[in-house]
Amino acid sequence: MASAEPPLCIQIKPMREGTLEFEAKRAVLLQSFHDKVPPEYRLPQDLLTNPPNDVSDIPRSCGILSDWEIEITENYDAVGLAETIASRKYTALAVTTAFLKRSIVAHQLTCCLTQWLADEAIAHATQLDSYMAEHGKPIGPLHGVPISIKDHIPIAGTFSSQGSLASLVKDNKDCQMVSILRSLGAVFYCKTNQPQTLMHLESDSHWGRVLNPFNIKLSAGGSTGGEAALIAMRGSVLGVGTDIGGSIRGPAAFCGIYGFKATSYTLPMERLLAAPFAAELNVLCSTGPMCTSIRDMDMFMRLMADAKPYLLDPRLVPIPWTGLQTSLGRRRLKVGIIKNDGFIEPQPPVKRAIKWASDLLSNPKHADLLEVKSFTPFAAATAWSKIQRFYWPDGGSLVKSALLSSGEPIQPLSDRIWQEAEPAGMLTAESVNNFRRERDEFRLEFARAWEEQDVDVVIGPAFVGPACAHDTAFYWTYTSLYNLVDYPGVVVPTPLRVESGEQYDPGYTPLSEACRAVRRLWESENFEGAPLALQVVARKYHDNQLFGALGVLKDVLGLP
Repeated sequence: MASAEPPLCIQIKPMREGTLEFEAKRAVLLQSFHDKVPPEYRLPQDLLTNPPNDVSDIPRSCGILSDWEIEITENYDAVGLAETIASRKYTALAVTTAFLKRSIVAHQLTCCLTQWLADEAIAHATQLDSYMAEHGKPIGPLHGVPISIKDHIPIAGTFSSQGSLASLVKDNKDCQMVSILRSLGAVFYCKTNQPQTLMHLESDSHWGRVLNPFNIKLSAGGSTGGEAALIAMRGSVLGVGTDIGGSIRGPAAFCGIYGFKATSYTLPMERLLAAPFAAELNVLCSTGPMCTSIRDMDMFMRLMADAKPYLLDPRLVPIPWTGLQTSLGRRRLKVGIIKNDGFIEPQPPVKRAIKWASDLLSNPKHADLLEVKSFTPFAAATAWSKIQRFYWPDGGSLVKSALLSSGEPIQPLSDRIWQEAEPAGMLTAESVNNFRRERDEFRLEFARAWEEQDVDVVIGPAFVGPACAHDTAFYWTYTSLYNLVDYPGVVVPTPLRVESGEQYDPGYTPLSEACRAVRRLWESENFEGAPLALQVVARKYHDNQLFGALGVLKDVLGLP
């Protein structure tokens, strides 16, 4: 049987097929999306059939957006949009319409959306404009700002899932974070694609596979890959993702945008998933913003803190937000440079990005601001071995059986993610409890090693490479390490891209068999044009200090 291809979207690598019944249900779902899109918003079929490798400029040049819609979607971050709407330069309706159009163009090129909420968004924007006309002021600091939301996060009146058709549910109320954003005036206009099981570094759900806008032969990352691709295409300026192994930071790095994973339970997490996630018995999930500027991340965190979500959710830690205004005192900022984690040597362009940052930070003219030193993360290989087992205390059996019972195909990376834990099967409560002791002992050793190396923050890779080819996101060690120890991390884009002909150093010596495999992956694909990004990390609950450090680093590195 021929695969039911997602309507509207480029899909350059086929995904595994399910049963006839499953594929029929999937086809109905995809057709319902297709039917919502006006013909005038659709790209030519010959473009979708024979696309260029780099589709990032097509929204600007395709003729679907007007000149002023291009200006709205390209010239502002979320802070800037809020200011232009408050000053009445643009109406909420004009801004919402521009992002509705750009988001659906981006979807056709990258398969980044799961729902396109045009009618609801237009109605809400119209109400906001009426409020502005009547009261002469915005309803809140996000009045009319369109915000995209990862698919599994509940928005009242929409569907959510955990990346499979079997997990699809209708949500009748907003989760706490969405409720806060709505009260501040945000407009919700789309939900974004994610992986089957939510546990891949590639977004490959029943909606289709998300493509990297800068090289569609590469992944946009996961699990918040739809958000990353959409923001990179300027179909959104601010989105919300979640992260339990790199799910914000990996996609942000792959697509060259900003992404922040906060320390767990410093941001609202209530009802972000329809069902409990067994991985969280020992590895805590977090959430955070994905966007186009440092100040947007800072604004998002400030607005969330100001809402005092901990009053309704006692799990949350009530830490006031000082962010970019955080004082680091009079001493120099101590920055550790990670060249490798002792487990996997980064691929050549990532090493070049690290050198770029290290050279800038080590410039003698910044000696009064920065003390730069080498840093090696503690026991990265051990952490990777542990966390792969911690994620699946049931051996992956529950999600696997749900997929099989629905006739949904198990995608290659789903098979991969539970291969370490599957042989052990369903663990006992005692075994899960012993995992917790392992985790906490590792955290103590990690903290001691950090303190011995005497740094405030570290900067280094967010992934073993710039992005990965489809179905090859095998090693997340550069991000999952910080989920295991629960440290906050920010991905920052650099001005660098992958260049043709980059090669490993002649003196390269593999650090492990995984390191050797990563080199083989580099040599088997063309990564040209992919963005290069880096990750900045601070200690647990030092989220404010992390942003205080970003306030220093952004000027030295020239970050927007």
